[in-house]
Amino acid sequence: MKTFERTYTSEPSLCAEPKDPYYDLSSSADVARAILAEFDLTDSCARIVNGHTPVHTTEGESPVRADGHKLVIDGGFCSAYHATTGIAGYTLISDARGLRLKAHRPFNGVAAALASNDDIASASEVVIEDRSERPVSVGDTDTGMAIRTQIDELSSLLSAYRAGVLKEPRARR
Repeated sequence: MKTFERTYTSEPSLCAEPKDPYYDLSSSADVARAILAEFDLTDSCARIVNGHTPVHTTEGESPVRADGHKLVIDGGFCSAYHATTGIAGYTLISDARGLRLKAHRPFNGVAAALASNDDIASASEVVIEDRSERPVSVGDTDTGMAIRTQIDELSSLLSAYRAGVLKEPRARR
């Protein structure tokens, strides 16, 4: 909304973006854990992920806050923020081994990208690695558990047919 408002005014006081208490308080590990608990998220891998919030890396801010319970990511590709943030945003990557944050450099044009590979090089920060003794698989997700339940139900149905408890339905004519 503020970006839209800036189209029509350059008055600094009207462009101010006051933050509500959530943004300051949720950077405390205790508050972040309490927020997660409100959603029954007590697992050590649970995280609050805030997007659309510039991280002022030039001022020493980190996207990892509240002892790792809160991750602040921002697409940051908007060139207007590059001077403030010092980067072109973060991407949160989740894979079988854990979570990583990838910091991107601002895109300085095709010529610079071809000359120095600036568009390719990014810094990566590991947030959580090796969540467990084995990599996370589809079976560990909610979808995987739903698939396992369907397989179990179909296996029970097949066993009932084979045992003669249920008769196969007749083909429709």
